[in-house]
Amino acid sequence: MLKIKYSKFAFFLLSIVIACILFSGKTYPPLHDFLISLGYFSAFLTGMLFAYGFTAVPATAIFLILAKEQNIVLAAFIGGFGSMIGNFFIFRFIRSQFANDFEKLSREKIVVYFDNKIPNLLKNYFMLILAGLIIVSPLPSEIGISLLVSLRTMSLKVFLTISYILNGVGIFIILLIGSLI
Repeated sequence: MLKIKYSKFAFFLLSIVIACILFSGKTYPPLHDFLISLGYFSAFLTGMLFAYGFTAVPATAIFLILAKEQNIVLAAFIGGFGSMIGNFFIFRFIRSQFANDFEKLSREKIVVYFDNKIPNLLKNYFMLILAGLIIVSPLPSEIGISLLVSLRTMSLKVFLTISYILNGVGIFIILLIGSLI
């Protein structure tokens, strides 16, 4: 069995190659035509892909393709909803599967040190801003979601609202760029 030393990095590079293939719609017109034939449902599905680290780059490429064919405001609203659904699954998984790890991490010396030195209000704002910047970008949303999950007071309703707004804005920016190039 073939063992790849840096398998996550290799998968990420593969996703970039796939994105390059998707973005150059001239190299594979059937895929381009298929995406366009789905109408705004393709924006929803692409939004779901945008939420996951390994599919964020190809999703960005698909949004760039869709920008030429769809109303970018409507596509951003629909894509943001798809991305919110994808982030919901990540949020539930991280909150349920990593609760013990967050608890253990919160007792580490360096975390306790900074936890005592930085006021809670400042910490929460910093985490929200950092998580927001990560979620709004094509970077892996899992990192931003993990930061939000670490805020123990983050309710699912607030998370979904933040996720929808940030992803919608990020997708709109990508679509806007796509409509200009």
